[in-house]
Amino acid sequence: MEVPVFQFSDDQAEAFERVSALLRGAGVHLEDGTTAPPPGDNARRGEGDGMLAIVGRAGSGKTMLLSRLCKAMEACGVDVISGDYERRRKDRRTLAVLAPTNKAASVLRRQGVPATTIHRILYSPVYDPQYERVAEWLVADGKGERPSVEGLSEAALQRALTFYRHMRSIPGALAAAGLRGSDFITGWKRREDPLDIGFVDESSMLDERQFDDLREIFPTLVLFGDPAQLAPVNQSGGMVFDTLAAPQVLTLERIHRQAQDNPILDLAHALADARLGFADFEAMIAEAAGRDARVVVAPRMDATMMARSPALVWRNVTRIRLIQAFRAAYQAPADALLPGEPLICDGIELPLKHRKRRIDLEARGLIKGAQVIYLGAGQKPGFSRLHVIGAEDPQVSAASIIKIESPGEEEPFIPYAARMGAAFLHGAAVTIHKAQGSQWEAVQVFAPDLWAASRAGRMEAGVALWKRLAYVAITRAEKRLFWVTRNRLARPREPLSASDLNAPPAPFALTGEGPGHET
Repeated sequence: MEVPVFQFSDDQAEAFERVSALLRGAGVHLEDGTTAPPPGDNARRGEGDGMLAIVGRAGSGKTMLLSRLCKAMEACGVDVISGDYERRRKDRRTLAVLAPTNKAASVLRRQGVPATTIHRILYSPVYDPQYERVAEWLVADGKGERPSVEGLSEAALQRALTFYRHMRSIPGALAAAGLRGSDFITGWKRREDPLDIGFVDESSMLDERQFDDLREIFPTLVLFGDPAQLAPVNQSGGMVFDTLAAPQVLTLERIHRQAQDNPILDLAHALADARLGFADFEAMIAEAAGRDARVVVAPRMDATMMARSPALVWRNVTRIRLIQAFRAAYQAPADALLPGEPLICDGIELPLKHRKRRIDLEARGLIKGAQVIYLGAGQKPGFSRLHVIGAEDPQVSAASIIKIESPGEEEPFIPYAARMGAAFLHGAAVTIHKAQGSQWEAVQVFAPDLWAASRAGRMEAGVALWKRLAYVAITRAEKRLFWVTRNRLARPREPLSASDLNAPPAPFALTGEGPGHET
């Protein structure tokens, strides 16, 4: 059977060539599949020499371009690395594909791109020497002499290799062999030595500090981002690629053919029309809903959908009211959570002396903004069993501080909590700002909030704020968009549970609940 030949659009082809030229200057030649030795650790380029940004709206083919570049670099012999494990070979060229959130990284991984989070690159595991030999053997695809480790059978090694070939996660592979994280990881360290080449997806979410850290680590860095999204808070509507010189920014203008005939993207791109008002936009949504089932105008929120795909709102007061309505619909008690309730990580509340524990939690995916499902109470008071959406090893037990906000109350209600650990807010509804970087099959957008934003008349970087909000909210939907017009909630169709989360038990015990760990 013949494999269809992939063809770039003209602007994608130009972007591919621009990145190829940048890589040629760094010693990676995509055209003939050769690489030069990596530069020394102290070799630095001039300001901006190793930097390029590829920007474009949803559907312009940024992810497809990133994927093709990644495959071309692998064909050249470039090693794609992740925060799980980095092979210690100074003679090889390396590529790290990064995203700001677990969810954004998981979107890339579903498309065959071995992506990891920025946090996972900034903080690296330190492996026990005997298990480092196992990691090297896995990275080499089982070639060479099999490592001999006491207590690790041939069958266990084969299970690890089979897992790694399917999902390139060293901790996950070692877990498949029956090991826990505390068996093979002795600690975590903040990266100080530089890497080689970095691709960063969803770069519109980067703040200036992250951007500076990445530039310090990667002498060659390519950003992929959407200029129509919302800028990080406190950056005055600007994004990090706005600071680059014009020759360093290439814009993809054409909508990729695979994205054509998509009513959700049609609506998103209609927002670029400066003459479009909110009432006209709602009329477009109603018209799209009348001809295509992928767009729905709904009179009320669906509680069942909110359990896995949060309602998207602009105002915090709306978010809190919807969360309270969601919990009431499921008859959740005021002093406890039900298994299956969604949470959003609100950061790590630990003093400086517990820096290692903070790094452990963040490395497991519990970074600010991570979407989490509550599975039940842990073995010790204040601990929770959690499923981290989009993480490579999703199930973890962590000391938790869970906050449930109420309308009109300044302080949240805390049903139970550890003295310190990972902090969580309820995740049945989130602000559109916090939804950036994530996608769900079906998304509910609370239209009255966007109407309020349009009435406020606020602008962000020369664009009406309601349009930026609507654009981000709409493009979070992969398959179906629900435009909810009224402040009402439909009754759940079934009881809340966590039975849909079938991941294996967590291989790590990094948060203080396992034997020999501090609480």
